[in-house]
Amino acid sequence: MTDRKVRVRFAPSPTGPLHIGGVRTALYNYLFARQHGGELVFRIEDTDSSRFVPGAEEYIIESFRWLGIRFDEGVGIGGPHGPYRQSERRDIYRRYVERLLDEGKAYVAFDTPEELNARRTAEANFQYDATTRASMRNSLTMPADEVRRRIDAGEQYVVRFKVEPGEDVHVDDIIRGDVKINSSILDDKVLYKSADDLPTYHLANIVDDHLMEITHVIRGEEWLPSAPLHVLLYRAFGWEDTMPRFAHLPLLLKPDGKGKLSKRDGDRLGFPVFPLEWHDPKTGDVSPGYRESGYLPEAVVNFLALLGWNPGTEQEILSMDDLVRLFDLAKCSKAGARFDYVKGLWFNKEYILMTDNARLAPELDRILRQNGIEEPMERVEAVVGMMKMKKINFIRELWPLCDFFFRAPQTYSMDDKFVSKNWKEGTADEMRRLATLLAGLDGFDVESQRAAVDAWAEEQGVRPWNAWRVCLVGTGKGPDMYELAAFLGREETLARMHRAIDILG
Repeated sequence: MTDRKVRVRFAPSPTGPLHIGGVRTALYNYLFARQHGGELVFRIEDTDSSRFVPGAEEYIIESFRWLGIRFDEGVGIGGPHGPYRQSERRDIYRRYVERLLDEGKAYVAFDTPEELNARRTAEANFQYDATTRASMRNSLTMPADEVRRRIDAGEQYVVRFKVEPGEDVHVDDIIRGDVKINSSILDDKVLYKSADDLPTYHLANIVDDHLMEITHVIRGEEWLPSAPLHVLLYRAFGWEDTMPRFAHLPLLLKPDGKGKLSKRDGDRLGFPVFPLEWHDPKTGDVSPGYRESGYLPEAVVNFLALLGWNPGTEQEILSMDDLVRLFDLAKCSKAGARFDYVKGLWFNKEYILMTDNARLAPELDRILRQNGIEEPMERVEAVVGMMKMKKINFIRELWPLCDFFFRAPQTYSMDDKFVSKNWKEGTADEMRRLATLLAGLDGFDVESQRAAVDAWAEEQGVRPWNAWRVCLVGTGKGPDMYELAAFLGREETLARMHRAIDILG
């Protein structure tokens, strides 16, 4: 195994939107592959045709495009191990099903769902295994010619893996160490269903991982109970030398209470659990996504990476390059990771501060246009630069904080504490003198204003800035006054000052 090139895969099922836990699994696979100079394969596991949801595959692909998680081969990319949709690999799986049957490692079973349900009802904890298979309708209890006749007649059947009892099965797990399970507790899993001529997850997963030369299987903790069966299947095919190493990641837990994170938690507490907004084609319901909610993809990646893993330092802001360099599967927690959505807001806030204004401006521009305001993009960028320091969580929060950049205040209320505190007797005259000073400046840039006004204020023994803010904003919000006045320009600044003087004077 040590001399093989690292190859990992992410293999979602197109049964609906991609859960944020799946995003984390894909991210960890990506980081592991990049750190080891390996490759990441994107495979679609669509063997359960009854659960297929139109649009789900496209949704998954778009989610990773937005997040910046790139695959090296797979669906939509191509590569030497295709096809990468399991529904397109029927002929491949059929050969391996026949191989297991020919070698006596699997058998055909004709038990109907009704018969199986009746057995489960009659026997507590019924399991189709070495202790019960002899009493069921299968090729182990029927003559070979009858089995053939039933198959030829089109009777539906399944193929079950024949698990031999009494064997300790060891799973080599990077996170959890040696996991040992006795085969006696395993049932004879269904590997293939004639009804749709498709394998189940268990067979398709093993065959694909082998043929696609996967060296490490990094997946959620919920798949740990399947690992012993997969080890036995590798042995049944004689593929022990190429068996991948497993790593079962900790669950993402509810922000409060017990249990794993669900969509209901997001609905209840007001945060997304999907990367993108999802429109359910069956119900028409719309579920929020991180992208549409205003999160930056880098913030989501950073936030998710630290849920169940940490680099062993106090550093929290980590770029994708940092994550690739520091990531270590062995440092993943065995225990579940509580989904601290409030911390997710903090990450987004920090990334907004670090992100170039030109990249953030289009979202604010969209909001401005919705409010009937059209401004050159460089002016929108300037507003973002001045106002993002207000510790906002999302760019959409800027509009109520920055409307005054584009609309002069229409009223000035003495009920406003900031106005009443900073507009006193004599303030109107002070603002007239400041307006005269500003009108006479040679330049109206920030430094020209600052030099002149600061010197005038010291000479006059006044502190005009809060009253000046009342004139330009109408209340106690906004950026540095010199930056605001320079943005508005001399004409608009003076017009607002005179209007405030007339109304409040």
